[in-house]
Amino acid sequence: MQWSKPSLPAENNAELAPEKQFYLDEFRGRTLVVALAAEELAEKEPVLGSFVSVIEELLDNGTRLLVLLACDQPQSGVQFVRKISGRLRSLPTLFPAITGSRPQFQQIPPNAPSSADTGLLARAWLALREDRLFFLLAPNLSRAAFLQLATQLAGKLRVHKLVLVEPEGGIADTKGETVPFMDAAMIDAVLEVGQAEWAGLGHRRAVFSAVRQALAEGVGSVNLCRLAGLAEELFTYTGSGTLFTSSDYCSVERLGIDDFPEVERLLARGVQEGVLKPRTPEEIARFLLHAYGAVVGQHHLAGVCALETELYEPDQAGEVVGLYTITRFKGEGIGRKLLARVLADARTLGLRYVFACTTVLTAQAFFVREGFRVVSPREVPAAKWERYPAERRERVVVLRRDLDPNQPESSRSQDGSLP
Repeated sequence: MQWSKPSLPAENNAELAPEKQFYLDEFRGRTLVVALAAEELAEKEPVLGSFVSVIEELLDNGTRLLVLLACDQPQSGVQFVRKISGRLRSLPTLFPAITGSRPQFQQIPPNAPSSADTGLLARAWLALREDRLFFLLAPNLSRAAFLQLATQLAGKLRVHKLVLVEPEGGIADTKGETVPFMDAAMIDAVLEVGQAEWAGLGHRRAVFSAVRQALAEGVGSVNLCRLAGLAEELFTYTGSGTLFTSSDYCSVERLGIDDFPEVERLLARGVQEGVLKPRTPEEIARFLLHAYGAVVGQHHLAGVCALETELYEPDQAGEVVGLYTITRFKGEGIGRKLLARVLADARTLGLRYVFACTTVLTAQAFFVREGFRVVSPREVPAAKWERYPAERRERVVVLRRDLDPNQPESSRSQDGSLP
């Protein structure tokens, strides 16, 4: 399994704007819980400024945000709330009814049980319904107790996302590289006796347990990252930490018109990465009408592709086009799932073969692993090459896979890696 995740420069705001909008659309009208220690904000002005910017973007987006803040003393937590709220430029507009334009907060009494009781949950909802921003201060809790409180809070409210902010950031593999994605089955494997310790993750067992409990209680997804990487984790495809979702984590379906804006953003990202060729608006529209999407968890569009058949009806052939998976989910079998669905539908349509064209070596290797063979351009429909750019045709590799309608689709990949 591949854990590495090449990324585009995070500072290129123009480049990240489309994918940020993708996630803002996902978060709109939903509730996020962000759990962090107040000491993470101490004496780190750039980090504090970034955190405030994330809060503002979420609030402006119509997202509800509950910030669970661990602190040594009750008063220190109050000071941090005031410090944060004082820097929220949009606060007077968002909360005109609040005296002094301050967001609401509540302290958990020191040494109180680390559990989210009904009264606390009701108070949180009433505050979020009115103001969309609520701070819950948790003084004098151990790390394990704080994780338990965050999990119970998110689970009983069944929020869309729980974000755990820790100095160590996401989960690291044996090479020290951040694991971008884990599902519940992977978490269960790590939680088996001795497995976390064997993998050098024994000190993070409490985190794995908290994440597993949150997912089991209905939280849509959990993110684990550093505070400095919070914006990248929430608003980019690559992320900065580890995303956790439930075990039933991936489904492939035909896409509808309401999915098209998200798919267009993915296609633009693929072009930026040099994986996909640029397409005209008409070509994109045609792609969308034949597209499939792989959805991870409940809301994460992880990959797309399409099966073009109309142009090749006389040849009883189909072309696999636009196969692209988000960087974060590379190595998770998303590409294989998309291709398996395309091949199954191609057989149902009675096609004799499918083909794909690419100039990317990793994509070529992927198709070869999945049973395609490199062929001459003459071995696919002539309609493919009508008005095809001569310069690209000199570089493109054509791959073909013949279909036996009586043979069910089976996996041929040896390592599960993706283009």
